[in-house]
Amino acid sequence: MASRRLALNLSRGLQTRRAGFTAASWKRGFASAASGLKTQTTTLKNGLTVATEYSPWAQTSTVGVWIDAGSRAETDETSGTAHFLEHLAFKGTQKRSQHQLELEVENLGGHLNAYTSRENTVYFAKAFNSDVPQFVDILSDILQNSKLEESAIERERDVILRESEEVEKQVEEVVFDHLHATAFQHQALGRTILGPRQNIRDITRSELTNYIKNNYTADRMVLVGAGGVPHEKLVELAEQHFSGLPSKGPENHAYQLSKKKADFIGSDVRVRDDTMGTANIALAVEGVSWDSEDYFTALVTQAIVGNYDKAMGNAPHQGSKLSGFVHKHDLANSFMSFSTSYSDTGLWGIYLSTDKITRVDDLVHFAIREWMRLCSNVSPAEVERAKAQLKASMLLSLDGTTAVAEDIGRQIVTTGRRVEAGEIERKINAITEKEVMDFASRKLWDKDIAISAVGGIEALFDYQRLRNTMKPKF
Repeated sequence: MASRRLALNLSRGLQTRRAGFTAASWKRGFASAASGLKTQTTTLKNGLTVATEYSPWAQTSTVGVWIDAGSRAETDETSGTAHFLEHLAFKGTQKRSQHQLELEVENLGGHLNAYTSRENTVYFAKAFNSDVPQFVDILSDILQNSKLEESAIERERDVILRESEEVEKQVEEVVFDHLHATAFQHQALGRTILGPRQNIRDITRSELTNYIKNNYTADRMVLVGAGGVPHEKLVELAEQHFSGLPSKGPENHAYQLSKKKADFIGSDVRVRDDTMGTANIALAVEGVSWDSEDYFTALVTQAIVGNYDKAMGNAPHQGSKLSGFVHKHDLANSFMSFSTSYSDTGLWGIYLSTDKITRVDDLVHFAIREWMRLCSNVSPAEVERAKAQLKASMLLSLDGTTAVAEDIGRQIVTTGRRVEAGEIERKINAITEKEVMDFASRKLWDKDIAISAVGGIEALFDYQRLRNTMKPKF
């Protein structure tokens, strides 16, 4: 199943318990060197990177391969290929039939899964430590020896078409797909992960094999282990099973396009449907890349805007000024601020959902007005609240070996290194209200916006009116 939800992109850290009962012992903190949990990396001769975080006391491990290729590595003609391949990965190899593969995984008691995003394709397994060698063998087999039989392709074609229908029923997914399509229009980053339905119907075996040949190369792959698998053991397994991978793929037109910086385009897309009963709107400016100096400042600024859900018991007290205002005047059912990063750009914005369709203009106006406030009037207290929430989110998101493996794989395949927890904590703690206001002034004030709106949106002002709000005349 494709990983499609546009969630907050949070770097992650680990918390460690400290002995004693001094005041300092109650301060939130991330893992220190004393915890012994460090990321180790080794690069094989063919360019494959092996990265691990070894926990001697862990009974299980997550191992997986993170590939620097997703839907962004496709062309208009082959859009949907990466996700199609993910579906076919478990349908049989030269060594194992689909039945044998399923039986082997079931007998081991492990879990085998995969997902596709705009920039990555991931295949991973969670297993007992003693079964890690067998799962590395399985992963290498499905990545290098998948049969891609015509009968399996035809079966999965129908499965993916049904999946596409289900995705189209999820309003939030549709809004964010439209947001990407308008913000990065006519570019690889703007395409959907599943691809257009016509492409799903037309994708051929040769296109699938070409995608593997062009993108599943050692220089674009990271073998990750988290849990009870020692680094040296995983390196040994990598040399045994992945040394035959080609070092580099052809730098063809699709590759060059995927590495070209995406241009953000101020624009809007609107799908009016008055029968829905709700207005669902995403607003975004150009965000920051994974390795941007502004990455953590963007996350703190997003956390200041905050989230809101009227159905929650703590709705009147969800922390941010915008949530308090929205609740007091009953303007929205919910909103979610987001800072989503890619290798060279990002989207920073807010997703709004309301059944007060005659007051959509008020809701959007006050959301943008909150953005403008951030340019000149941010208090130390709300910055500290946002920083505490951000660090807590990072801790909660690293619960388990699979989450740790995800963090290692994503960081290394995208930036070449994993930022350790202590460094993340120092960077977040160092952010001040002045830096937040500077970020907002550079990224929000008088900047173009991308707008995606679906539902009862008759009351949503035209693009130019909303764009003018980005430079208010106070």
